[in-house]
Order: sequence, then C-alpha cells, then structure tokens
Amino acid sequence: MLAMSQTILIVDDDPVQRRLLEAAISRIGLSSLTASGGAPALDLLFSPAGEQVGLVLLDLVMPDVDGIQVLEKLRGAQRDLPVIVLTAKGGIDSAVEAMRAGATDFLVKPASPERIKVSIGNALKLSQLSGEVSRLKKKKDNRLA
Repeated sequence: MLAMSQTILIVDDDPVQRRLLEAAISRIGLSSLTASGGAPALDLLFSPAGEQVGLVLLDLVMPDVDGIQVLEKLRGAQRDLPVIVLTAKGGIDSAVEAMRAGATDFLVKPASPERIKVSIGNALKLSQLSGEVSRLKKKKDNRLA
C-alpha cells in the first residue's frame, strides 16, 4: 500500500505526457505537482514547496535543463529523493547514465500505468526503508557518543 501523503513531482516538457502521468498518479491515489522542464523543477524542489515532494518522475530529454543535470543537482545538494527517469530514448546507455547519476528506476515511454504504479511503490518503500536505517544509525551513534 502506498503512503497517501506522498506528492509526486512530474517533470516533462511535453504537456500530453504530463497529463497522462497526472491521470495515472491520481488513479493510484497520490497527489502530483508538475514542472514543464528541469529549471522549473529545480526551482520548486529547492523552495519550501519542495518539502512536500516524496518522489520525482523525470523526463530525461528536455530543452532547458535535462534530466541528468536535475539528478546531478539533487545529489550534489544531498537530496535523497527517489527519482524515476522516463524517456522515449530508451537505450542501455541512457539507462546506465541515469542510474549512475542517482535515478532510482528507469522507464521507457510509453510506460503502462501499472508499471508506473509498481515503480512508484517500490521507490517509496525503498526511500522509507533508507530513512529508517538512517534514523537507526543516528540513534546508535548518539548512544555511543
């Protein structure tokens, strides 16, 4: 079961893709925000509104700031936000580059709503577990100090 409080940020320069992804996310009971490119996405993520974002669906090829640049800026700022990359350019090289840059998953467009749901569910669970491990490590370190 997916956490209902998670907001998904959809980043895609194609308005049709944004609407399709919004519909898929709405059907699985999650809320979404949209950004029409990498620069507006980064502005949102690094603003107070970015705190409500629990996961990013990120197009790889965009005219302003591409998906790899968005991933690099997020990781450079130590943001451990799960990011699922979506692209129509689905070669092995693209997948490897995205995963190396910190993507949680890689989907080739058009991805089925079921595939998107599974990917989001897995990424949110992994993020929740990672957060729990970090909290436990801090707790242990505080006891040892």
